[in-house]
Amino acid sequence: MRDEGLFAVARPGRRAVLAGGVGALVAAAVGGCGGGSGSAPTPAPTMRAPTPIPGIRDGVFSLGVASGDPLPDGVILWTRLAPEPTSGGGMPLRDVEVDWQVARDERFSDVVRGGTQLATASFAHSVHVDVRGLESGRDYFYRFRAGDVLSPVGWTRTAAAPGAAGGRLSFALASCQDFQNGYWPAFDAIAGDRPDFVLHVGDYIYEYDPESAYPDRRHTTPETPGLDQLQTLADYRNRYGQYKSDPALQAAHLAAPWVVTWDDHETENNYAGLVDEAGDTGDRRQDEATFARQRAAAYQAYYEHMPIRAELDPGSPDLRIYRRLTFGDLLTLNVMDTRQYRTPLPGSPADGIGAVRQGRDNSGGTMSGAAQEAWLVDGLRTSRSRWNVIAQQTMMAQLHGQLNGSETLTNLDQADGYLPYRTRILSAVRDSRVANPVVLAGDIHCAWVNDLRVDFDRPETPVIATEFVCTSVSSGFFLISEDFVRENNARLNPHVRYFRGDRRGYTRITVSDDEWRSDMRVVETIERRDAPTSTDETWVVEAGTPGATRA
Repeated sequence: MRDEGLFAVARPGRRAVLAGGVGALVAAAVGGCGGGSGSAPTPAPTMRAPTPIPGIRDGVFSLGVASGDPLPDGVILWTRLAPEPTSGGGMPLRDVEVDWQVARDERFSDVVRGGTQLATASFAHSVHVDVRGLESGRDYFYRFRAGDVLSPVGWTRTAAAPGAAGGRLSFALASCQDFQNGYWPAFDAIAGDRPDFVLHVGDYIYEYDPESAYPDRRHTTPETPGLDQLQTLADYRNRYGQYKSDPALQAAHLAAPWVVTWDDHETENNYAGLVDEAGDTGDRRQDEATFARQRAAAYQAYYEHMPIRAELDPGSPDLRIYRRLTFGDLLTLNVMDTRQYRTPLPGSPADGIGAVRQGRDNSGGTMSGAAQEAWLVDGLRTSRSRWNVIAQQTMMAQLHGQLNGSETLTNLDQADGYLPYRTRILSAVRDSRVANPVVLAGDIHCAWVNDLRVDFDRPETPVIATEFVCTSVSSGFFLISEDFVRENNARLNPHVRYFRGDRRGYTRITVSDDEWRSDMRVVETIERRDAPTSTDETWVVEAGTPGATRA
């Protein structure tokens, strides 16, 4: 919609995008967050007069707005100017100044921060503003303006201050949203929950060629169709443009800040480090140098479309996204990246499935790389938080199965494929004596509650943590059948407390000093946008007592 004078008329200073592409807070917009006792009121930040810009028209905010990575004093604000989001963006090939505001109220009568950010053509006219100087643990509203076109208004919330005791935190755990497989009522439900934040643990997009039972859900066509994968920066940008055009996803971004990490499909299925998908042949098979170029394109497009605090070096296949966020004394969130640094799957099976012994013998394997593993272990040892979370892509717990009398098999793309690595991580959790550890994951398109032990083959040993795995937002169940999984769990996986694979949804989590509650949320169907969502079961972890119980 076009601005009708909602911004005050004044011109603050401005800065271009910092090296690495992260937006800067405009120095002129520093008022509105207090002042000493008896001091004169600080003037509210003011904005430039709305002025039409050639080529900037209604629909330029077609991808909505988002916020993420909340800190006690700040948050990332995101948008991308893209009136034609699935065909290159539709923007002029020049940089565009974008105004932004943060306010305490939805009508923006109490503005506390504001400024101007450069949306550069080289970053697909995306905007990342790292707003600082906000109050801890409170709600804010934000918006953008390009020329005289105003964005939707988003809601965000800062984290509680360091040392803040007690409190309550609510968030949603989500992953795996294959656009072609169906609609996303789970995101509408998340928006309705109004959580403090959304934690998305991967597979935000899928790379596959167009093929869907729903005519309005067919993927964008890549530059080289037939490979069933994306390769170029334009491919990835158009696919993100398609996904982020979905109204349910936009609503969930408007309703809360997000904390995101990627899994494999943001680049290519089951890739590991600079090794592309096992089983690829012919034109799909890439050497490391070629795959590095694809990964660089995938990582840049991810950065361009996510409200993430990161520093991107364009053209590089590397982007550090593992990071740690704290919420007062209540919770520390360790956000992992177990794709960029992992070693190849043992045996490189095309479907990821192999014998348990392959993972057991993978003594040199890692999912996180040495530097990230050391970072995690150090964080566990030094944390003083009441709850300590490891958020990762794939299931941590052991998951064994047998098919028609076969030897015991497992999904080598999960931690079972890297058993010595998993043993080190869980030993570090135990030995650090960190308070109330919880692991969160996704990827497997079904919901789980698992007891975690250092040695799963010794069920008599103590439970050291609990794992919650969310089901998918829309991606399909692929583990043969529910009955097959349940029968194998009963025989081979006694640490599994809950499993459900026939429904899509998310996990709604509420944390207090004394208790962790996980509601396993399921949607009735993904064949309709308006399908209802309900709670299948609720599982509780009492502080000081590892292991979950049904509420």
